[in-house]
Amino acid sequence: MAVRMSRIAQAFSRAREQNRAAFVAYLCAGDPDFDTSLAACRALLASGVDILELGVPFSDPLADGLTNQLAAQRALEGGMTAARVFELVRKIRECSDAPIVFYTYYNLVFSNGVEAYVKTARAAGVDGMLVLDLPPEESAEFAAACRAHGLDTVCIVAPTTPDARIAKIAAATTGFIYYVSREGVTGVREQVAGGIPEAVARIRAHTQLPVAVGFGIGNRAQVAQVAAHADGVVVGSALVNIVKENLEARAKIAPAMAAKAAELVAGTAR
Repeated sequence: MAVRMSRIAQAFSRAREQNRAAFVAYLCAGDPDFDTSLAACRALLASGVDILELGVPFSDPLADGLTNQLAAQRALEGGMTAARVFELVRKIRECSDAPIVFYTYYNLVFSNGVEAYVKTARAAGVDGMLVLDLPPEESAEFAAACRAHGLDTVCIVAPTTPDARIAKIAAATTGFIYYVSREGVTGVREQVAGGIPEAVARIRAHTQLPVAVGFGIGNRAQVAQVAAHADGVVVGSALVNIVKENLEARAKIAPAMAAKAAELVAGTAR
């Protein structure tokens, strides 16, 4: 019997057939409030985003830069909880079958019970999970739960990751490799990091899974630079900034998000 391709695999396959990179958009779930966040997510998906990466709000997001830290703070202050994040996913699922990936920290998974959390996420409509602070050596329980419930794992490779470790990370990944093109935390930069073609080639030597590149990408030209070499392009802070800039007029967030996403997605063509 043929194995059914996951929604994440389908998204990358479709982009490849169209001779472009897949576009992965990040937003913090519930930023700045549930309804505005839902409208922003729907606007992104209606504008051609291939994969939606949802940050699960956390009180101590160590891997995130100030932009995403403040987004998590706004979401938590706006009443987001673990249960409401799942509710947001279910609401998105009413209008889209695009892949949804959780960007989260292990404490949020572990404290709710690994098996229970993964099962609930899958039932809500989540397709994959990137657990930022969970190394492959300690991921056996999480990986087993993901396999049992059909959830893809997404893992990170950094510029400083040695080849032997890339192989270990690749072995723990089932969805796609997320290459963070800079050391440090998230945030928009004026220029795309150097060495991306070489880094992508190095990762591809260890896996046939798609390689998506993120960190510091914020405009169409930068998307195009990365799309020439990677299977996917990840943009986060540039989209989160739209929320921050329109907090006093929240009805403007969704249309502004749609316009920015359309501009960025246009850069994915090769």
